[in-house]
Amino acid sequence: MKKLCTCLAILFFTQMYAQDVLPIDTKKSEIKWSCDYSFYFNGHYGFVKFKDGFFSKTNDKITGGSFTIDLHTLEATDMEEEGNKGLTEHLKDPDFFEVVKFPTATLVITRVNYLQSDKIRAEADLTIKGITQPVKFDATLDFANKTMKTKFKIDRTRWGITYNSEIKDSAISDAIGFDVTLSL
Repeated sequence: MKKLCTCLAILFFTQMYAQDVLPIDTKKSEIKWSCDYSFYFNGHYGFVKFKDGFFSKTNDKITGGSFTIDLHTLEATDMEEEGNKGLTEHLKDPDFFEVVKFPTATLVITRVNYLQSDKIRAEADLTIKGITQPVKFDATLDFANKTMKTKFKIDRTRWGITYNSEIKDSAISDAIGFDVTLSL
């Protein structure tokens, strides 16, 4: 029994030290969001910033990660100053992200499959407005520049992000696109 406990302890500490935590540089990392109109080309876009985040690395491979997005930093940037200000405030209200009640969103990478040495397919849990849903995305790793880049879309209605107006959701697409660069 003593040998078994010793072996388990060695295995535990080996695994613990084999996994590295790589914090992201929140000043260099960025998220660009976009949302198109349903029936004609064009839409809105802007940026939101990371609060914090890290990758988990085991045996020189990314195996997971956790990232917090600060929704207070959400801003529209596609119009003139007054239009951007109005849209930014509208996105933060209960019709959309309800930032006062839900100031952050999180993405936790739960599984990583390597497609090539520099390309991964990730499965993650995305939490917005207190609702957690699974998402999948492909990403490219740039080891020389210590970055990961991905583009993916979500159906905003799965997280209760709806627009309460007379023309309802027919004016804007249910898809929100994200163009993400994570830098170490």
